[in-house]
Amino acid sequence: MDTTQIRSKFAELYGEPGILFTSPGRINLIGEHTDYNGAFVFPGAVDKAMVAEIRLSGTDRVRAYALDLGESAEFGLREEDAPEQSWARYIFGVCREIQKRGGKIGGFDTVFAGDVPLGAGMSSSAALESTFAFALNDLYHLGIEKMELAKIGQATEHNYIGVKCGIMDQFASVFGQAGKLIRLDCKSMEYEYHPFDPKGYRLLLVDSVVKHELASSAYNKRRESCEAAVAAIAKRHPEVKFLRDASFAMLDEVKAEISEEDYKRASYVIGEVDRVLAVCEALDKGDYETVGQKMYETHHGMSKLYEVSCEELDFLNDLAKELGVTGSRVMGGGFGGCTINLIKDELYDRFVAEAKSRYEAKYGRTPKFYDVVISDGSRRL
Repeated sequence: MDTTQIRSKFAELYGEPGILFTSPGRINLIGEHTDYNGAFVFPGAVDKAMVAEIRLSGTDRVRAYALDLGESAEFGLREEDAPEQSWARYIFGVCREIQKRGGKIGGFDTVFAGDVPLGAGMSSSAALESTFAFALNDLYHLGIEKMELAKIGQATEHNYIGVKCGIMDQFASVFGQAGKLIRLDCKSMEYEYHPFDPKGYRLLLVDSVVKHELASSAYNKRRESCEAAVAAIAKRHPEVKFLRDASFAMLDEVKAEISEEDYKRASYVIGEVDRVLAVCEALDKGDYETVGQKMYETHHGMSKLYEVSCEELDFLNDLAKELGVTGSRVMGGGFGGCTINLIKDELYDRFVAEAKSRYEAKYGRTPKFYDVVISDGSRRL
């Protein structure tokens, strides 16, 4: 991302230059709705990011300017100083969460901007939180571990934005490495890097540009379904604390005791746990055909068993399959947003052209396309 505009705005507002920091958005190759089931996710950082210029001011006030919005905010660092603007609450929340952990910080001046597309499920909010958590840790020499920086971002969402998110987005933003995806165990918080260097293939997000108003209530209902299945299984198998601990055989034992809906939701999750492990193994061998096959299986599960897809996403997935795209699935919580597609180079142009014309003809909207390159996480520029 070009930082010239950030630099010039910072000079105009505050005079002396600051230091540039950045954190990326993320994709998740596979492992959807698995985080709250104690299982694995498989994200990577992308080449689209938030960038902030920051200079410590020696005061107890933060002066912030959101370049993309053309808005400024100023606030103190006590709980009662919370700013009105939602974008400023992310920065304020990070400051407060650092302070709650004993980090001594003061005021600063900042200008920030980003090229993480909004609403495409690449997690621009996590990129923003991670940028400021990483920067303040660096500038104040706080010595906070990287995993704790991710948790600071997550706690900001919970306590200052009101979103009960998992840890994946912030984790991927902080821990990302170019050419690698990260398998994170959401139960133990152990993680490992796997190579992602698909020679002859490209990763493409297709944004359906729809968001159906279902997401939060539907999300909570699906969590409840998973918890109901775990409670039934745990009566027979007390070692099962999350669905990731359960097998299809255990689920079948309780089929008569739970609703048909709960059974379907749980069977999706148990299948998804297996798929993530299969994809890790395939990537280690450079077997991208298997990776693609598992992506299609995940889409089918999210559409038919977990029921978090929508007509537009199913259309894009069917089209990918028809045109011979290696892998495609809905990415993120569902009900709109993007499909993530693993495409052979030689199919790329045709797929983009067909997806654009056919989607426009059917839905009267133009989808957006984002090429994805797996990149590094939070850092000083």
